[in-house]
Amino acid sequence: MHGSKSSLVAILAYAPMASAFAPNAKAPLSSALRATIDPDTITKKDYEDICGVNFDEQSLDERLQRTSYLYPKHVEVVEDFSPLVDRMVDEILLETGEKAWQPQDYLPDLTQDSWYDEVKELRDMAEGVPDDILVVLIGDMITEEALPTYQTLLNTFEGCDDPTGTTESAWARWSRGWTSEENRHGDLLNKYLYLGGRCDMRSIEVSIQHLITSGFNPGAEKDPYRGFVYTSFQERATKISHGNVGKLSRNYGDKNLNRICAKIAGDEGRHEKAYQLFVTEILKRDPDGLLEVFGDMMRGQIVMPAELMTDGKDPDLYDNFANVAQRLGVYTALDYAEIIDHLVRQWDLEHLEGLSSAAEKERDYLCKLPKRYKKLAERSMNKTKKVTEDEVPMHSFNWIYGREA
Repeated sequence: MHGSKSSLVAILAYAPMASAFAPNAKAPLSSALRATIDPDTITKKDYEDICGVNFDEQSLDERLQRTSYLYPKHVEVVEDFSPLVDRMVDEILLETGEKAWQPQDYLPDLTQDSWYDEVKELRDMAEGVPDDILVVLIGDMITEEALPTYQTLLNTFEGCDDPTGTTESAWARWSRGWTSEENRHGDLLNKYLYLGGRCDMRSIEVSIQHLITSGFNPGAEKDPYRGFVYTSFQERATKISHGNVGKLSRNYGDKNLNRICAKIAGDEGRHEKAYQLFVTEILKRDPDGLLEVFGDMMRGQIVMPAELMTDGKDPDLYDNFANVAQRLGVYTALDYAEIIDHLVRQWDLEHLEGLSSAAEKERDYLCKLPKRYKKLAERSMNKTKKVTEDEVPMHSFNWIYGREA
């Protein structure tokens, strides 16, 4: 791993010779090597000692794989704490099957004689939820339903992929387990909205298909460091959004929706804890590398996973949805600033020691960032409030049959 690619190619030029080695066998050497090495005395072990590498098939495969990584050091670091990831699968993720909650636990059972009364009760409670809250709930549900895109993203993080689809590595088990839990969120919200009868489900389904087709690029660049900083941020943002939608719906009498949103927010909170712990482990092993990545990401902007959302008709659908969420206080610029502050404190960046001079500058920049973002967020929100205090801008949403929110 420490050799250059060219030196590895040079060594592999003698692959026929290496593959001919058997225990205690003599090596057929090229004429060039015979000038300096006695072919009657050289053994496989002697040759490996001279070169400093093993030439068995598995070792060669591992060396070639490592030299193909864009971030070999980052891969070494995440592999180093894979035993922790194994524990995360068992301690953070719930059991699958009968022991895990399922969407049906929170929905009317259409196989029972009481199904009609159960559906009517759900609809009666949902009827009181205003359209603006409904629009944010729909946007959150569409975001959850684009789960295939997010699992694809996880499998791009070098060293954390699931190459066969059933790989038993810690990282592959985490990816599949996380996905199986997240899959419940879109299922539950989708069925709730369908039974509620207030939405154009076909328009919503079109939006889901468009979002999955469009994909999204959070700028992780295959780097596990970037990936886990992003997921640490995004899981907390999703938790905040679901939790606030639930609280608002409870204020309008929909205790069922509040219960649903609280359950989903709880899942996001557990996943947030795991991803933030992964970053903590990276900081223990490579603080300079993590701070460089974190600082670079914060100089840009965290991309929201539904940024490319469209229903095929409204080109500004995501912005309109996000503006409603901001106005309701579901997810705001202040929440963005709070998440940065939380991560800086969670990872205790202020007290990191043994840093390079460049990493110290990144640490100082990151520690000052939350206060700066908070001021910018307050200024922006106050400006928006002054502009709209006389008239709230309304937008038509096809999700709710063209009604405005």
